[in-house]
Amino acid sequence: MGIAGDILLRVEHLTMRFGGLVAVDDLSFDARQGEITALIGPNGAGKTTVFNCITGFYKPSEGRIGLCHGDAAIWSELDALTEGGNRGIKQGSNGLYLLERMPDYLVTQQARVARTFQNIRLFPGMTVLENLLVAQHNSLMLASGYTLLGIFGFPSYRRAEKASIDLARDWLNRVGLIHRADDPAGDLPYGDQRRLEIARAMCTDPVLLCLDEPAAGLNPRESAQLNELLLSIGNDHGISILLIEHDMSVVMEISDHVIVLDYGVKISDGAPEEVRNDPKVIAAYLGVPDDEVEKVEAEVGL
Repeated sequence: MGIAGDILLRVEHLTMRFGGLVAVDDLSFDARQGEITALIGPNGAGKTTVFNCITGFYKPSEGRIGLCHGDAAIWSELDALTEGGNRGIKQGSNGLYLLERMPDYLVTQQARVARTFQNIRLFPGMTVLENLLVAQHNSLMLASGYTLLGIFGFPSYRRAEKASIDLARDWLNRVGLIHRADDPAGDLPYGDQRRLEIARAMCTDPVLLCLDEPAAGLNPRESAQLNELLLSIGNDHGISILLIEHDMSVVMEISDHVIVLDYGVKISDGAPEEVRNDPKVIAAYLGVPDDEVEKVEAEVGL
């Protein structure tokens, strides 16, 4: 286990091209253990493209994306891993992975990166509890011996099944949905579905949780509940969170570190207060050149 503040994720010179369009241009940043890192910017800035590269949905045109499990000393093996052409290395309980070399399912299984999407992707016909058990499919299949041990009810499988149900119920308690465990997920209000998605992601035992606009469509009360949940995930479980969000009240209240993109280029990187007062950030959001920021700020009362 790394200590709080150790680098968990390192993105180096990430570039993503789609034909002649450069969606992300030479982006570098770090995300630290147990911290909430927010990736913000105007629409079309390239935020979701960065997420898709980190989580294995896209293979970057250029760049390196490293993720560390355990002791931060294993980062010293990064160059050797890159030159060796492998996806990752294990040293006891420590591991180092190059995410740009991994398909999405291995990013989840081996690198332990979980993700939610802008559009809710629950199984609406399954119960709330079943949605969380599905997230533990890999461990249950392994415990079942890929079916036979489960069919014959071997004790090892029954123990694994009980542990999965206990974990699912624990997370339903944490997100305030245990009373809806047996209801279809599609019957939940929108805000509850958002929290259920996060609980489902946490049931995969991630070291990094990537959330794509989790506050979208939430009212102020639901946004406050979301803030409490995300802070507890970081503080109580030491899980790092990488967050895309347009709701600046959420970003500025809970983030430890903020990165700002504009047209695929990083224009600011620092603590929330530093970023909030950065003229380049204000210009990007107001849509004016840097040298006109002060004038426009005065006009709109900033």
